Amino acid sequence: MEFLRLFFAVLFGFLSSSQLGISQVLDDRTILVEIGKEIGVSFWSLNNSDYCSWIGISCSLKNHSAVEKLDLSSHGLQGNVTLISELRALKWLDLSYNNFHGSIPREFGNLSELQVLDLSFNKFGSSIPVELGRLKNLKSLNLSNNFLTGIIPEELEGLEKLEEFQIYTNRMNGSIPEWLGNLTNLRTFTAYENELSGYVPDNLGSVSELQLLNVHSNQLEGSIPESIFANEKLEVLVLTQNRLNGMIPSSVGNCKGLSSIRIGNNKLTGNIPKEIGNITGLTYFEADNNLLSGEIVSEFAQCLNLTLLNLASNGFSGTIPPEFGQLSNLQELILSGNGLFGEIPNTILSCKNLNKLDLSSNRLNGSIPQEICSTSKLQYLLLSQNFIRGEIPHEIGNCIKLLELQLGSNYLTGNIPPEIGHMKNLQIALNLSSNHLRGQLPQELGKLDKLVALDLSNNLLTGNIPIALKGMLSLIEVNFSNNQLTGPIPTFVPFQKSPNSSFFGNKGLCGEPLSPSCGNLNGSGHVYYHHRVSYRIILTVIGSGLAVFVSVTIVVLLYMMRERQEEAGKGGGTTDDETTGKPVIIAGSVFVENLRQAIDFDAAVKATVKESNKLSVGTFSTVYRADMPSGMTLSVKKLRSMDKTLIHHQSKMIRELERLSKLTHANLIRPIGFVIYEDVALLLHQYFPNGTLAQFLHEFTKKQDYKPDWPTRLSIAIGVAEGLAFLHHVAIIHLDISSGNVLLDSNFNPLVGEVEISKLLDPSRGTASISAVAGSFGYIPPEYAYTMQVTAPGNVYSYGVVLLELLTTRIPVDEEFGEGIDLVKWVHGAPLRGETPEQILDAKLSTVSFAWRKEMLSTLKVALLCTDSTPAKRPKMKKVVEMLQEITQ
Repeated sequence: MEFLRLFFAVLFGFLSSSQLGISQVLDDRTILVEIGKEIGVSFWSLNNSDYCSWIGISCSLKNHSAVEKLDLSSHGLQGNVTLISELRALKWLDLSYNNFHGSIPREFGNLSELQVLDLSFNKFGSSIPVELGRLKNLKSLNLSNNFLTGIIPEELEGLEKLEEFQIYTNRMNGSIPEWLGNLTNLRTFTAYENELSGYVPDNLGSVSELQLLNVHSNQLEGSIPESIFANEKLEVLVLTQNRLNGMIPSSVGNCKGLSSIRIGNNKLTGNIPKEIGNITGLTYFEADNNLLSGEIVSEFAQCLNLTLLNLASNGFSGTIPPEFGQLSNLQELILSGNGLFGEIPNTILSCKNLNKLDLSSNRLNGSIPQEICSTSKLQYLLLSQNFIRGEIPHEIGNCIKLLELQLGSNYLTGNIPPEIGHMKNLQIALNLSSNHLRGQLPQELGKLDKLVALDLSNNLLTGNIPIALKGMLSLIEVNFSNNQLTGPIPTFVPFQKSPNSSFFGNKGLCGEPLSPSCGNLNGSGHVYYHHRVSYRIILTVIGSGLAVFVSVTIVVLLYMMRERQEEAGKGGGTTDDETTGKPVIIAGSVFVENLRQAIDFDAAVKATVKESNKLSVGTFSTVYRADMPSGMTLSVKKLRSMDKTLIHHQSKMIRELERLSKLTHANLIRPIGFVIYEDVALLLHQYFPNGTLAQFLHEFTKKQDYKPDWPTRLSIAIGVAEGLAFLHHVAIIHLDISSGNVLLDSNFNPLVGEVEISKLLDPSRGTASISAVAGSFGYIPPEYAYTMQVTAPGNVYSYGVVLLELLTTRIPVDEEFGEGIDLVKWVHGAPLRGETPEQILDAKLSTVSFAWRKEMLSTLKVALLCTDSTPAKRPKMKKVVEMLQEITQ
């Protein structure tokens, strides 16, 4: 019916224009109005007759009544888009990053003038309509990140002007069609993360302008065709995670403009051609996990821009070319899992930008060069499982930026150099296991307060485990087994929590976890020692109990104070303009140039008066929905200021907001403007119709049409972690991390909100005063009760609670947990209740597939690290991001 109504409206407009002299304005405007109704466009100014000035619309310069461009990307829209096909003059159509479902309309094939069609990042399903083959003027077609199935239609062969063809992250099958090689203008073809099979066409690139080819993560087989390099214009080649075999064509050297070659995780054989040295602009070369053999060619040294070289897990033999020392831009050299022998060339250590050196699992001999840390940027040194001999050089202590040191399974001798204690940033692991190290453990190891894993097993170490090792506050995994250590194991939680096997093979060791006590091993002196430890334990337990009691009392009192202040605030009001009855707006600004005409400050203020507009209530603000007269919808945050400090520091506040509006990160909500009236400050933001993560987890998941989706939750977890890691990088500590302060866009990408609060309401910065607990209940770290300070480790704890929410679908504070127990305590207490990790996880998710369950258990480990009661043991947000990203690999 809607289509018929529109048809007659258009027909009437046509007849009117021909008989009465009325222009085409009515036609396209009518079509746009109907389109807006169909897909829920709320930001068009329908009262403005000049529809060519509406947001996302551009008209022809020659015929101002004809719509040539329709850009509705990133607005969370959904509904039927078929009516768009009536805009026959359309040259540019962008509907990306929305929530459109169903099939791609066949009627789009009627848009004969169309040059750009972007439907990416939606939920379109079914197959690609063959009617798109009629778009003879199309230059760019992007259908990526949908749920498309079937084969690439042969009818698209007629798109002779096509320059960009992108269909990545769908469920396409079949083969890559031969006719792609006949498209003489084709520059970009991306079809990665599909189910494509068959061969890479022999003619692909032979006549085209192909610059970028990315088809990773498919089921392609056969060899890499030489035709890809025929036109010598290729810049990016990504073929990883397929089933390709055969040799790397020597013609690859013809493409001197190639910057990235990624061909890992295939079945490629043979040598790397020496012609690789002709590609002087090469930046990345990844060929790991193949069947390549022969020697590593020294011609790589001619690629002076090379940043990453990854040849891991192949069959390479011979020595490491010393010429690699010429690669001054090299950041990562990964040659692990091969049959390389000889010494580590000193020349490599002169690569001033080297960040990661992974030579593990080879047959390297010789000793560790004294110059090992001559490169100041080295963070990862992985030399385990080789035949390296000699002592660990004392110069190892110069590796002050090192995060991971792996020297296990070699033939190292001598003592552990105390200089290792100088590597204060060592965090991921220190592994010296399975060598021939002797002597006592150096006290200096205790200075490694960020280290998570320590493995000294299978050596010839003697003496006691030093008490100083209790300084390793972040330690989680430890292994001293199979040495000649003696004496009592120091009373240190990471030691006592370790399995017995971590201390086995040391006949002289005693104490927990090996045995309850050391008995009379050291005479009365040791009995006194043990009693002293017992008293300490008792005092610690009593002290902890008192601390918890005091902490809870303080938090409750502060909460009650805040509630009373809020109640008192409700009785007050704002001073209105006596003539208009409206609040007097003292200041206001919009930071985004093209939104200034669409935002009305009075409408924003008025929206905060109506209870029906309230979206959420946080610790420091209340959020409202505000519909502008222009049709645009905003999210308006009303700050809870207890005095007029905001007014006194108005200029400082504005500077902070302007600076924050320039923060560019995909997972942060930036302010787009502000309004100040009386002692009230309103912050203006983009409106997100999918609401908050809390609503998604605890409201949406209860609906009958909800389908469990762990990958979406993991993606949300990574996005939030990346946003927080960025904040910490720019020295911003968030005051209120919770699922209620994480917004979700149309594709369920997370955006961390309340970022401005840390700059506007942080008492230490003097910009405002707050009389409230910094954080939401259930997310507040335990140390806050007695420090009253918000810290980066505290942010990590709060984030860990969000992770637990994603894993369990439980709210942070629930009566079901029991009195005085929140989500963190409930999860950490599972072993005492005799529950397995699987019993903690949301069964609707964990029972769907083994892969989901495995990823959830790995994520649970990260959440437990983040919510450790000791701040120093919590990982940094940057590390959290790395751990979560590894889960998806």
